[in-house]
Amino acid sequence: MTRRELVLLLGGAMTVAGAVRAQQRAMPVIGFLAAGSPGSGAPFVAAFRQGLSEAGYVEGQNLAIEYRWAESQYDRLPALAVDLVGRKVDLIATSGGDLVALAARNVTSTIPIVFIGGGDPVERGLVASLARPGGNVTGFSPLLDGLVVSSEPFFTSRREQIVGLAARHALPAIYGLREFAASGGLISYGPSVTSTFRQLGIYAGRILKGAKPADLPVQQPTTFELVVNLNTAKALGLTIPQAILRLADEVV
Repeated sequence: MTRRELVLLLGGAMTVAGAVRAQQRAMPVIGFLAAGSPGSGAPFVAAFRQGLSEAGYVEGQNLAIEYRWAESQYDRLPALAVDLVGRKVDLIATSGGDLVALAARNVTSTIPIVFIGGGDPVERGLVASLARPGGNVTGFSPLLDGLVVSSEPFFTSRREQIVGLAARHALPAIYGLREFAASGGLISYGPSVTSTFRQLGIYAGRILKGAKPADLPVQQPTTFELVVNLNTAKALGLTIPQAILRLADEVV
């Protein structure tokens, strides 16, 4: 091989490598910051991916997702958020309540953030208003308050343990999320979390296509689902009235 051929070969390889790097950089990257763990968050991540696909983004094809799980250790959230910002993600999606969203908001005022909260995002200072959030933050407020077990992701990630304790002590309990009834809880009534994560994915897709968080209103649920677990009712020696069963969206 002559020197000229070697130079041409190296030049071609560098051009190809540059094109590959440019193509990789062109693929948007979402940072997914969650308070819980991959196991408990799996159904919600699946719903989030579904929403992204409806918006035209498929992980591994035209989108990359960097996952950061706090494993219910809230003191880890600031460092995880800083790490995502350092990786120059195009958007941060948060899961696990207002504290997770605040951790992300506290480290960037430019990267778009879409959140699923647990309280009033206006009161917590996340957004200026629901209709016109302003700034770089928007998302979904599921209307969960402190009287509902599921208002904190700490409880949601430990739903098996909570449901087990309720069963052990023969304690009838009503929960705010379907996942508790599916895990053996007696009755749940509240918004669909998986549906909200699907909407989160759709919002993320819209922002990646150019929409501004400041122009996307924070949404709240308009439909709620009632789930009854008849196996648990039988174990507790309870009879669920037919009127409730007729109203139920799902009977386990």
